[in-house]
Amino acid sequence: MAGSTFWRSKSVRGIVLQGGFLALIAAVVIGATLTARDTLAAQGLTSGFGFLRKATGWEMNFSLLPTTTSDPYWWYLLMGLMNTLFMGLVGLTGASVLGLIVGLMRSGRNPAARLLGTLYIELFRNLPLILQLFFWYAMANALPAPRQSLEIGGALVNARGIYLPGLAIGPGTVALALLAVASGACLAVWVLAARRFRRMEPQGQRRLSLAALGAGLALAAVTVLAGHEPGTAWTSWPALAGLKVDGGFRIQPEVYALAIAIMTYGAAYVGEIVRGGFKAVGRGQMEAAAALGLSPWQVFSRVRMPLAFRAMLPILINQYVWLIKATTLGIAVGFSDFFMVIASSINHSGQTFEFIAILMGGFLLINFSLAAVLNRLNRAIALKGHQTTGVQ
Repeated sequence: MAGSTFWRSKSVRGIVLQGGFLALIAAVVIGATLTARDTLAAQGLTSGFGFLRKATGWEMNFSLLPTTTSDPYWWYLLMGLMNTLFMGLVGLTGASVLGLIVGLMRSGRNPAARLLGTLYIELFRNLPLILQLFFWYAMANALPAPRQSLEIGGALVNARGIYLPGLAIGPGTVALALLAVASGACLAVWVLAARRFRRMEPQGQRRLSLAALGAGLALAAVTVLAGHEPGTAWTSWPALAGLKVDGGFRIQPEVYALAIAIMTYGAAYVGEIVRGGFKAVGRGQMEAAAALGLSPWQVFSRVRMPLAFRAMLPILINQYVWLIKATTLGIAVGFSDFFMVIASSINHSGQTFEFIAILMGGFLLINFSLAAVLNRLNRAIALKGHQTTGVQ
């Protein structure tokens, strides 16, 4: 009787069925893994990750830190991951700024601004991203040869890239300085979003956040000072030297073509999200703020923008995750992102399953981390029980 009563329990039956289903999935995965291992062994192919210590034997055309053909695979994978994060940071920042401008134009009262914003969104949103990437890359290749370089404010522009004046420091120092700034910015956002710091007074919380950002900037400055060779000039200016350009900081066509494509394409969607966020703020809330004597700028910066940001952030999270995945299109123009490094490594090593597993794990780590941080920020700024929608 006890056994019969035990099996009549709905919760017990649910646990047993779920456990059996999970066991079945585990058995299928284990069986497939063992079969794949035996098949690879029969063909003389070895599995495992020991190959990560072997030299690659091929070159990366772009990396934030120095790379050579004798570097191991794990170093190339790390550089590819850094390139993806770098392109994602540039693309998301540019798309956010440009999308905010387009969204403000669409939400304004000026008919010309609304028309321009509408034309921008309809143009860039309805063209495939890869088509826009090919367009910008073709435009970059159509620039003059190095001898006929265009000089714009000390910068040289030609088909080989954009050469900008810069500090006379190595790319490794630049990457470490950018990492310090990014770490300080992330720490500042965490201070604003973490529950333990929300118990502080708003002014003290803002000061602590600014201190975290300042610490990141100070660490970046120390990194730059340490990376500069004593007795040499601080700045490096591009100059023509025969068929090439010496000095300065070069931005390759593959890099800025992909960055422009992601920024312009993503800005079309971000602009619509921004417009929807502004429409979610009730007119009565803005009228109440104006009735309290706030200036138009104060109404926008202290009432309309914060409420609109709360409304648009959940949708922005999905858009940002999608734009990070869009960086994989860089393989079409030769940008050495994480995906291209994986594809090239598979061709040279034959370790297909291992590299695909690394690729999936890398993007899961990037996107889960980005979504977790933004979702934490969304929960921190959410107004419990507050309704932001209204009739325009």
